[in-house]
Amino acid sequence: MDLDAWISKVKEGQHLLEDELQLLCEYVKEILIEESNVQPVNSPVTVCGDIHGQFHDLMKLFQTGGHVPETNYIFMGDFVDRGYNSLEVFTILLLLKARYPANITLLRGNHESRQLTQVYGFYDECQRKYGNANAWRYCTDVFDYLTLSAIIDGTVLCVHGGLSPDIRTIDQIRVIERNCEIPHEGPFCDLMWSDPEDIETWAVSPRGAGWLFGSRVTSEFNHINNLDLVCRAHQLVQEGLKYMFQDKGLVTVWSAPNYCYRCGNVASILSFNENMEREVKFFTETEENNQMRGPRTGVPYFL
Repeated sequence: MDLDAWISKVKEGQHLLEDELQLLCEYVKEILIEESNVQPVNSPVTVCGDIHGQFHDLMKLFQTGGHVPETNYIFMGDFVDRGYNSLEVFTILLLLKARYPANITLLRGNHESRQLTQVYGFYDECQRKYGNANAWRYCTDVFDYLTLSAIIDGTVLCVHGGLSPDIRTIDQIRVIERNCEIPHEGPFCDLMWSDPEDIETWAVSPRGAGWLFGSRVTSEFNHINNLDLVCRAHQLVQEGLKYMFQDKGLVTVWSAPNYCYRCGNVASILSFNENMEREVKFFTETEENNQMRGPRTGVPYFL
C-alpha cells in the first residue's frame, strides 16, 4: 500500500480501486481493533462534529485547523450519508488513520450503520461509483470496529450522541461489546443517538432511539467521572457550536457547513491546546458546496 500516493489521489477527487479500498479497510480494522471503547487521547487535539459526506468542506476543515499529522484530530462520527461525497470522506479519513494512526481518532456515529446508510445515501453512492455494493460492504465492516468514545487528558469525554440511563461511569462504556451493528436500544444505542435538552433528567427522544437528557444528569455524570466537559455532535447547530446547561458541562460541535447544501449554517471545530485551553475555529462552506443542490431526500434532517 502506497498510502501517500493514495492520499494524493483521493484529495484530487479520484477513487481508490475496489481492491485497494478492500486492502485499506482490512488494514485499518487491525488498527481499530486495538483501540478501547474509551480511547485515551492526549492534548493538543482538535475535536470535530458531523461531516456527512461533504468532502470539499472537510478539505476546508483541514485548511482551517491544520493538516494531519501537524494537528491531531478526533472526529465524532457521522462521516457518511446526506452529502454527495460520503465515499471520498470516509476513504480519506481511513487513509489518514492508516498513515498516522496516533494522530487521528475516529468515533462511530449513528450513521455508521448498515441500516441507515441504505436509506440516507451512502449505499446508493457506492453502487453508483463502483457499480456494485462491495465498497459499501468493506466500509460498513469497518464501522463495527470504530470506537465509541475518546477521553482527552482524562477530563473531556467525546462521544457522538450523548449519555445513557444505563451508563453511570465511564467504566461501563469500556465493557460494551462494540463489534456489531448498532442495537435499537440500550447503552451502545444511547451513546450514538441521545440529545441534551433543557430538562433536569430524562425524557423520551423524538428520534425514536436514544434519550433526551438534562442538566442534572449531565452534571452528575461529569462529577462522578471527574470530567470538565462532554463533547458531542449529532445535532445541527446554526452557529456551529453550542454549550448547554448553566454549568456549560456539555458542548455540541457541528462541522458540516451549509448542511445538506441548504441549511445555511456555519461549521466549527474545537481545539484544546497542551494546557487544555479551548479555542473555537469557525468556517463556512466551500464554493463546491454552493454548487450542489439539495435536498437529496424528503427526510427530516435530525435523524
